[in-house]
Amino acid sequence: MTLSLDIERNLTAPATARRAVDGLSAVVAEDVLRDVRLLVSELVTNSVKYGGEGALHLQIDADGPRKLRAEVIDQGVGFVPVARDRASTEVGGWGLHLVQTLSDRWGVYEGSTHVWFEIDR
Repeated sequence: MTLSLDIERNLTAPATARRAVDGLSAVVAEDVLRDVRLLVSELVTNSVKYGGEGALHLQIDADGPRKLRAEVIDQGVGFVPVARDRASTEVGGWGLHLVQTLSDRWGVYEGSTHVWFEIDR
């Protein structure tokens, strides 16, 4: 099953993304879906805060109850991904650390703000 959605860049974008993820509940296991909701919410929040103008795009390809790939794409100028060290005491900025911790693989396409993660449990 594929979920593909353009989301308006505003303060409600993370909630819109979470509701869209809920639409996968018939094909994705609840424990996986819980992690996907959190990770998509974090990535969409980053897109709203740091991305360029225009809508952002969410795509999720679910291949069974425990395997999926999610991508969040915006029109930003790109970035170098850095996941926080667990010893950090700074407030905020934990989204990529969560992606690194809860997914099996993740990354960005160099020079863009196209972030993806995969889960296969």
